[in-house]
Amino acid sequence: MSSTPSIPGEAPDAPFDPAILARMASAMFSEVPGAQFPANVAPPGSPLASPAGFGPSVPGTPVPQGQIPGANLLPASPTQLPSLANRAPALRPHAVAGNGVPDSVLSVAPAFEPRSGGAVLGVPQQANAPAAPVARHAGASPFYFVGNSYGHPPAGATAGVLPPLPPEEDWGEGQRPYQGAGQPFSPTLFPEGRGSEPQFYFVDAVRLPNGFVTPAKADPRRPDAVPLAGRGQHPPFDVHAVRRDFPILQERVNGKQIVWFDNAATTHKPQSVIDRIAYFYEHENSNIHRAAHELAARATDAYEGARERVRRFINAPEIEEVIFVRGTTEAINLVAKSWGGQHVGEGDEIIVSNLEHHANIVPWQQLAAAKGAKLRVIPVDDSGQVLLDEYRKLLNDRTKIVAVTQVSNALGTVVPVKEIVELAHRAGAKALVDGAQSVSHMRVDVQDIGADFFVFSGHKVFGPTGIGVIWGKREVLEDMPPWQGGGNMIADVTFEKTVFQPIPNKFEAGTGNIADAVGLGAAIDYVNKVGIENIARYEHDLLLYGMAQLGAIAGVRLIGTAADKASVMSFVLDGYSTEEVGHALNDEGIAVRTGHHCAQPILRRFGVETTVRPSLAFYNTFDEIDRLVAVVRRLAGQRRTR
Repeated sequence: MSSTPSIPGEAPDAPFDPAILARMASAMFSEVPGAQFPANVAPPGSPLASPAGFGPSVPGTPVPQGQIPGANLLPASPTQLPSLANRAPALRPHAVAGNGVPDSVLSVAPAFEPRSGGAVLGVPQQANAPAAPVARHAGASPFYFVGNSYGHPPAGATAGVLPPLPPEEDWGEGQRPYQGAGQPFSPTLFPEGRGSEPQFYFVDAVRLPNGFVTPAKADPRRPDAVPLAGRGQHPPFDVHAVRRDFPILQERVNGKQIVWFDNAATTHKPQSVIDRIAYFYEHENSNIHRAAHELAARATDAYEGARERVRRFINAPEIEEVIFVRGTTEAINLVAKSWGGQHVGEGDEIIVSNLEHHANIVPWQQLAAAKGAKLRVIPVDDSGQVLLDEYRKLLNDRTKIVAVTQVSNALGTVVPVKEIVELAHRAGAKALVDGAQSVSHMRVDVQDIGADFFVFSGHKVFGPTGIGVIWGKREVLEDMPPWQGGGNMIADVTFEKTVFQPIPNKFEAGTGNIADAVGLGAAIDYVNKVGIENIARYEHDLLLYGMAQLGAIAGVRLIGTAADKASVMSFVLDGYSTEEVGHALNDEGIAVRTGHHCAQPILRRFGVETTVRPSLAFYNTFDEIDRLVAVVRRLAGQRRTR
């Protein structure tokens, strides 16, 4: 008698594990044209049905809280989704010998995380029973091969080259996939032109004169490393489904449900990100790249898988061009100290805009002071938009680099960075774009922007704090010296000479923030699942509504009214300090930022030292804006003279 637990309503001697049957059913059901599971029912045995999953079942269809008053911007939906995370397709279980599931069924669902199956948005599913033994390759190297069986090639794998890319029309929007979705994976043990030399999962390793091979990084071409998101796969936007994925939005402050309007400072994290980080520490925690053991392979795959997620998210050409740092501030400092220290000299000029965060001012000031260079500033008009004609006048043959934000953190102005970059290049200068405030609100394509560097922070895009990204063009990065020395970035050290690893490792000295990089990858998965275009459209409607409502209040002065804005609604209120307004809002459970927002020059351009800064994300609602406006209107009605 089998001890396999029975599926409700079925005989106890079912020949397959019920969880496997459920995943098979989910996969096959998802292939039926026009079919979908009822919104409030998760497939039996699915991780989505667990109380610890991404969102509870919600009966009934509440009135859409995200409806703009007096407008019908959201399409009617016959069902209320329990969670956007629950809309994720059934994911491919890890293919190991003896799992009893035909590949023809498994192949209909994409793998979201290397070496693990199951779960939604990059969180590997925990197996309820021990996995079947993994086939080992005869004479396997002590290192892990590129493959889909816990770092080793599956039985019967043969040497060869990677399959061709799918036709361009099958690529996901803004993507450059390594293999077409749904195509079978035939692992490559030996790359083309390498003969019988084994292909480690640390490819492009450095071979030292003594014959020792130093692992460098994971193979970015692995088709099972990252999901391939095609066009038209995003569910309709539902703000209720989004909000259920963010547990902190259920917090209460001063007896009222919290309203988080401090998104320009940091964004909250969906449950999938929280779960992914926990899973890393529970099942994958190890240092990366150098150890020949299982947890090192898992951790390396997770870390390098996150790097590939970032590459695809910003449409970078190569995975090696993506460097993990602590955040945008560290990224800009890296460029200033490494590239700037090598290429900026006495009499040279650096251009920034009046909109910049202090992090995109201070490092360039320090560089200019150290080198005898000069910092030039692009002015802005009365709406807060940069003056391109004045910028053109600043450019000359002494200009070495132009560093500008894509979205102002203090005003929300969307800057025409593509044109700014093009003009910089015409003058022979490099260009850096600060994307800290843009990546969570609009699609970013670094190839389209054309800059030499693009930088952003994970915590601004629903990921963890302490992790960020610098992307740079390969030829520029390879020309830059390391700015820190230590482990991980070393190929060989003697007391006479040090050989550095190639990019990106050259710029990632020491043990990196591995778990939070993995968390950033999960955050990108979540944003991709919702759809950045859906996010941008909904937030734009929120912003227009909020600006109109605040602007109609007597005594409110909006700071930053450019025609092209994102997220931010800075203002001051006659008769009140910004701190007083912030405290009054907090009393009602509404969180906003007050102060100079680390952008003192631009606020002083408008004659103020501080502002109240509500800033939006796609989990905010029009009702929440109404709560904010009601408090400000009440204060305005009680205005006192000073």
